[in-house]
Amino acid sequence: MVISKISFKQPIKLIVALITALLGGYLFQLLHIPIPWLLGPMISVLLGSNVFKDRFAWPTPIRNAGLIIVGYTIGLSMTATALHEMAIQLPSMLLMTLLLMLLCVWLAYMISKLSPINFKTALLGSIPGGLTQMVILAEETKGINLTIVTVLQVIRLMMIVICVPLLVFSPIMGNQHATQTLIQSVTASTASWGELTPNIFIFAIISISCALLGHNVKFPTAFLLGPAFSTAIIQLFGLHGPALPNSIINAAQIMIGIQVGLMLKPAQLNHKFQILSLSIGSSLVLLLGSFGLSFIFMHLHAISKSTALLSLAPGGMDQMGIIAHEINANLSVVVGYQLFRTFFIFFAVPPLLRLLFTYSANKKMNRKSPS
Repeated sequence: MVISKISFKQPIKLIVALITALLGGYLFQLLHIPIPWLLGPMISVLLGSNVFKDRFAWPTPIRNAGLIIVGYTIGLSMTATALHEMAIQLPSMLLMTLLLMLLCVWLAYMISKLSPINFKTALLGSIPGGLTQMVILAEETKGINLTIVTVLQVIRLMMIVICVPLLVFSPIMGNQHATQTLIQSVTASTASWGELTPNIFIFAIISISCALLGHNVKFPTAFLLGPAFSTAIIQLFGLHGPALPNSIINAAQIMIGIQVGLMLKPAQLNHKFQILSLSIGSSLVLLLGSFGLSFIFMHLHAISKSTALLSLAPGGMDQMGIIAHEINANLSVVVGYQLFRTFFIFFAVPPLLRLLFTYSANKKMNRKSPS
C-alpha cells in the first residue's frame, strides 16, 4: 500500500516541479533576464519548494541528461579555428588565465576572512567556470555549502552579463552599436530540427557512452565533460556535429535548473546581507581585474580594447562571442581565450582543488594529533 502511494505521488511532484519551472523560465524571458531558462526554473522551484514543503521532486538522471546536452554544445565550440588560435597564443592564454585564477583565489581568501564562509566554499563560488559546472563540482566536493556557492556564482554571472555589454558598447570602447541588435542576436535561433539528422545519432550515442564511462571511473563532472571532450575529438576527425535548436538547449537548462533549485537551502544561509554584499563586491573586483588584465593583453598582442576585454571577461563564452560578433571584434581570439579558460577550469582546476583540499585536511589532522 505504501509502495503504490509513493509511486503515485512521485510523478505528481515531478509535474508540479516542471510546471513551476516553465512558468519561472517564461517570466524571466519576458523580463529579459540573462539565461532565463536556467535562472527562471532555479529561482521559481527554489521559492515553490520552500513555500510548499514536500511537493516537488526531480530525478537526478533527468538532470544528468541536461548536463550531457550542455556538454555536447561546449564540445562543438572546439573547432579547428579555435584550436589554431589557442596554439598560436598558448603562452599568453596560460598567463592571463593563471593571473585571473590568482585573483579569484585572493578574492576567496578575503571573503573567508570577512565572513563565516569557509575558504573552500568561497573559492568554488569565486572561480568563473560557469554556473552549472561549479555547482556540480560543489555538489561532488565535501565540506562545501552549495547554497552559498550558487549565490556567489549567480550574482557574478548577473553582474558580468549586465556590466560587460554596457562597458563594451560605451564610448570608452568606441563601439556605438545599439543594444537592441545584441538582444536580437541573443534570441535568434541558431539551428533547425532538420539539420540534426543523421549525425546527431552518432554524437548522442558517443556522448552518452562517454558520460556514463566517466561517471563509472569517478571523472569530475563526468556528465558534462565526457560529452564535451568526446564531441571535440570526433569533430577534429572530420565528422560535423550539428548545432542544437534553442528549444533543446532551453530544455537542458530547465532540467538542470530544477535540480539546482531543489538543492538550495536558504534556511542554511546565515548572514544573508553580508554574503550578498560580499558577492556583489567580489564580482565588481573580478570585473575590474579582468579590465586591468585586458590592457596587459593589448600590449602583448596587437588587438583592440574590446577584443581584449571580451577575451578575458569572466562570463559565458556564448554571450561574449555574440557581443564580439556584433562589434566586429576578433571572434577567433575571443572564443579561443574563453574556450581555453573553460577547459583549463574543467580539467586542471578540479584535480588541483582536490589536492589543495586534501593537503589542507591532512594539515589540520596533523595539528590535532598528539605529538
